[in-house]
Amino acid sequence: MSLLVIAEHDNVSIKSATLNTVMAATQISLFTDGQVHLLVMGHGATEAAAAASNIAGVARVIHADGQALAAGLAENLAAQVCAMAGDYSHILFAATASGKNIAPRVAAMLDVAQVSDITRVNAVDIFERPIYAGNAIATVQSGDAIKVLTVRTTGFDPAAATGGSALVAAVAAVADSSTSRFVGSEIAKNDRPELTAAKIIVSGGRALGSVEKFAEVMTPLADKLGAAIGASRAAVDAGYAANDLQVGQTGKIVAPDLYVACGISGAIQHLAGMKDSKVIVAINKDPEAPIFSVADYGLEADLFTAVPELVAAL
Repeated sequence: MSLLVIAEHDNVSIKSATLNTVMAATQISLFTDGQVHLLVMGHGATEAAAAASNIAGVARVIHADGQALAAGLAENLAAQVCAMAGDYSHILFAATASGKNIAPRVAAMLDVAQVSDITRVNAVDIFERPIYAGNAIATVQSGDAIKVLTVRTTGFDPAAATGGSALVAAVAAVADSSTSRFVGSEIAKNDRPELTAAKIIVSGGRALGSVEKFAEVMTPLADKLGAAIGASRAAVDAGYAANDLQVGQTGKIVAPDLYVACGISGAIQHLAGMKDSKVIVAINKDPEAPIFSVADYGLEADLFTAVPELVAAL
């Protein structure tokens, strides 16, 4: 049977997390000889569906367009997925805020067990996923006829966004469930790259001491590197940085090409969210800081001196 990937989009383009999820589906398909289909749900998302058809490895794009799907309410999206689930052996979501909102509803409605945060495919029904904040890897086997999976995007390379030639097929959208309603949204605007998609991230910790110092030290470095800004949970809890900047087990899982940690001790919850980064640079005055255990390059120095000197050198 075929596999269904649930696309995330902005009505115009497909979000990068979907590309990693397509790669995971492609690896599963090697064991099944099934095709990878991509479901684009929304209202007025024709451009996104067209962009999805270009993704390498996707055999078919299914476009569900309806007013009930416009706001992305999890109840309606889950109902749409379940209406099509019988044709698929695997249903895959990216392990993002959106995916984690919809996937458990789909699993419950199908009466199957969800397998969360997979990072590797060993067989058609066997997957690996991190547990204990990444300190152990569990190998999980699912005996369900339909397997509902969320994919940790840092565990898979992205599929190519171009080169595919999938057929786009329209399906009828489900009716509004009327169990929830969309009231409004307040979208934070940021000129910097989105955290989970950024190639370079500079993160600050509680050692920065205040919201003013956080901005004063981290912003020039981010500007020089063209980087996104992240923060540890301690910095967010202290009010130095916004919640959407938090990197870690209870924040965002990232794997950029370069991760610069400034004044971050390296609690296990933070390491779980960034240790898959290609190159990790740590700046901390404490030689025993756990962050140095995962760093490729470590600088034992006062960040208030080291970071401005680094900015000047750049």
